[in-house]
Amino acid sequence: MSRPALLLFDVNETLLDLTPLQASIRRVLPGADSPKLWFTTMLQYATAMSLAEQYATLPEIGTAVLRMLAEGRGVKLSEEQARIAIAPITRLPAYPDVAPALARLRAAGFKLAALSNSTTTGLRSQLDYAGLASCFDAQFSVQETGVYKPHASVYQGALRRMRVEPKEAMLVAAHGWDVAGARWAGLRNAFVRRNDQAPFPLAEPPELLVADIGELADRLGA
Repeated sequence: MSRPALLLFDVNETLLDLTPLQASIRRVLPGADSPKLWFTTMLQYATAMSLAEQYATLPEIGTAVLRMLAEGRGVKLSEEQARIAIAPITRLPAYPDVAPALARLRAAGFKLAALSNSTTTGLRSQLDYAGLASCFDAQFSVQETGVYKPHASVYQGALRRMRVEPKEAMLVAAHGWDVAGARWAGLRNAFVRRNDQAPFPLAEPPELLVADIGELADRLGA
């Protein structure tokens, strides 16, 4: 396998463990499935806004979606209560495999960049809190483009900034829609199996399918 010049990493759930955020969501939204429902619905509405050429930040969408879902389950949440419930999104730990594997990849000469649906400030806070900021050559937020992944312009914008062609870049993510979106935009891709997730069957199979970032480093020869 040829070596990618650039590795673009999704952040939420790919590098960072959402458990503290899930516990906070579960405290205000009834149902064992409430954290997953909130996360997937937030992404659904972010994508819907992009299709409708509208934009709000991920915290704004997350707050609105949490209030909407709570109302549907008979719970009245104020905007402030919802904001407090999703606040742990900037204080998430990295999975244990992440920091050592990123260090190996950097030592092997790979360029590394983070590419997230989080805001610019939120992404910086997340990586600082998790101790990962120094692992990356660059950090990119969709706030810079005004549309959300998997819109092709998000991936393409990051590649322009890094001066890398799509075929020289690999998107690494734990979400089927993100890995598929990168491939449709011309990038290579690697799927990380986190939390029982699987690739999207209507897209081409990912180039790499790995259990964690450590296995990714192994497969890339780092």
